[in-house]
Amino acid sequence: MRFYEYESKALFAKHGLPLGKGQLAHSAEEAHAAFEAIDGPVVLKSQVLSGGRMKAGAVQFANTAQEAAAHFESIMPIRVSDQEARSILVEEKSPIEQEYFVAITWDGRAKQPVLIFSDMGGIDIEEVAETHPDHVSKTHFSSILPLSPRIAKEAIGATGVSGQALNRLTPIVFELMQIFLTYDLTLAEINPLARLEDGRFIVLDGHIDMEAEARGVHAALLEELGIGEDETRQARPPTDFEIAGARVNAVDHRGVAGNVVEFDGNLGLVIGAGGGSLTLFDAVRKHGGKPANYCEIGGNPSVAKAKELTKLILSKPGVEKIAVMMNVVSNTRVDIVARGVVKGCIEAGKDPAETIAIFRIPGAWEDEGFKILEKYGVEFCDRSVSMYEAAGRAVAKMS
Repeated sequence: MRFYEYESKALFAKHGLPLGKGQLAHSAEEAHAAFEAIDGPVVLKSQVLSGGRMKAGAVQFANTAQEAAAHFESIMPIRVSDQEARSILVEEKSPIEQEYFVAITWDGRAKQPVLIFSDMGGIDIEEVAETHPDHVSKTHFSSILPLSPRIAKEAIGATGVSGQALNRLTPIVFELMQIFLTYDLTLAEINPLARLEDGRFIVLDGHIDMEAEARGVHAALLEELGIGEDETRQARPPTDFEIAGARVNAVDHRGVAGNVVEFDGNLGLVIGAGGGSLTLFDAVRKHGGKPANYCEIGGNPSVAKAKELTKLILSKPGVEKIAVMMNVVSNTRVDIVARGVVKGCIEAGKDPAETIAIFRIPGAWEDEGFKILEKYGVEFCDRSVSMYEAAGRAVAKMS
């Protein structure tokens, strides 16, 4: 889940990272007041969950309070990557001497966090890595062993930074590494991290992504930042469909029937089993199918939970059929899921036999589940049919 810039900076401030003066504005009047409070030239930045704000014209500079109010009015309607602005962050305009880039993310191949640092910030790091590779360092570090500022210092020094700049940058970068680990983040980025003309260092822009599964662990932080339980934050604001999916999942603590992501296809998916859900989603697309959604079901959800998820997916305009598929399950009862999806179809006014393109969940209580499906004329298959083949059968019924 992704944080807005102002939320990322609130977390940075909580950990003592250097920030300029700033206020969040929800109206032209508030932008006017923010300028007066900051007492100097400001920059106004659209608060969206994607990059490309500057190119879209959603970042503007103001030298007067009246100009700040006018820029608020001009920025708010601008859609960046088809996203509407939630608010406008008004910050003091800083006289920059040099810009740096620092980010921590997860390296799946190395199975370790990696610190990426460059003394050429403010532009795409991919461009810097391609044209000036000696100005980018990549340093892996352990998520288990104790951290040391030495790791940050060596990563910064590897790009040629030395002296006072090296000493002042080290604690900032080291703190960002600790933030990354403390809050189960998948990305912690500052770009640019600027050295000002007076020698101070300041975070001008920052981005944070948190592992979705860590929401419960950090519920207090999310509440402090004002992030609602129904906000999925999939690099964009959640759709009404996705919010409804989160609510279905939150109603009952038993099992999972959520993590719903909306797409524009015609085949609804009730899929699960960890990585199996991603495999099944890709298999549907590989067969030429058009998924209407991604979701995850498992952990032995109740009949009501499976039913409500089914009804939600069937309520989406354009959905013609659903495919119910999982890997072999041991902690989910097949009969409960079968009963839930059949009941969901019926309550949605649909014939289960016509609506469920395929049911492929082998495992615990499968004989009982298959009896229910057989009673309603639903096509089902056991573990002798691969997930890939089951996805193909579902797609074939859409033609």
